[in-house]
Amino acid sequence: MSTVMTHCQPQKTKSTSEKTWTTEQALALFELPFPDLIYQAQTVHRQFFPESTMQLSTLLNIKLGGCPEDCHYCPQAARYDTGIKAEKLMSVDSVRCQAEAAKEAGATRFCMGAAWRELKDRDIPAIAAIVKEIKALGMESCLTLGMLTESQAAALREAGLDYYNHNIDTSREFYDKIISTRTFDDRLQTLQHVRDAGMKVCCGGIVGMGEAVKDRANMLVELANMSPAIESVPINHLAPVEGTPLAEMPAIDPFDFVRTIAVARIMMPQARVRLSAGRVKMSDELQALCFIAGANSIFYGREVLLTTGNPEIQRDQALLKRLGIQMETIS
Repeated sequence: MSTVMTHCQPQKTKSTSEKTWTTEQALALFELPFPDLIYQAQTVHRQFFPESTMQLSTLLNIKLGGCPEDCHYCPQAARYDTGIKAEKLMSVDSVRCQAEAAKEAGATRFCMGAAWRELKDRDIPAIAAIVKEIKALGMESCLTLGMLTESQAAALREAGLDYYNHNIDTSREFYDKIISTRTFDDRLQTLQHVRDAGMKVCCGGIVGMGEAVKDRANMLVELANMSPAIESVPINHLAPVEGTPLAEMPAIDPFDFVRTIAVARIMMPQARVRLSAGRVKMSDELQALCFIAGANSIFYGREVLLTTGNPEIQRDQALLKRLGIQMETIS
């Protein structure tokens, strides 16, 4: 069996030792026979993650609803009638209690999301206080608050924030079919501010919004070619919500979703590839395929994954035990 490297080996840049990917190389991966692709992904995965372990994150929505954006997939957009009412930012004490419970359940990273278009300077003190509480528990911290300015990113880093999540969602070419209130370049600018501040980047996208395979390839090319390489890549399966423009979007073939995980692993070998939104509706068998394809991080626990359900702790623990995958612990 010929390996993918025969046809799709990324080229090194002229100025650094980092590798760059092209759309053609990514598409060639997507077009491989399924067993060959999984073999390649598992081979790469074992090279960089030799142990069968799973990184566990819990995601808490610290500010629900009322977002002015028009992301077609999001039930928190104020313009869509999804039954979600806008709420105020949670208190520091409430967030800390949730983080303590997440740590007790085995999570090592605590991720927090707020339904904002962008962070406001007036909210920085409260957000900084929350980050400090999470760090005091010995957990990794991650925030997703929308767009950031350079000074805001620096303030979050000063508070001790480890990761900032800001997904590109899809390819540049398909982007305006999903969102019109924020540009693709707006997202890249925020990511640059995060990098300049010295934080780690968590950035991925959503599969199943009506995009073509080429869009998935281009999304992964954009992610894989970021420099420095991003550390965390959430791959979300669209969870259609009544009231949003994508409510009636048919589900993609499960094998196509697994292919996206596998290609992400090959193209971003050192990143944590996270099986994210949509997991609650996946069978144990589909999740296992995603893990074999290179997913080594999940959102875990009883907390609500923004506004879509998250599997119960016991189910997750049982599945990992059945597969012989160990839960990572806080070092």
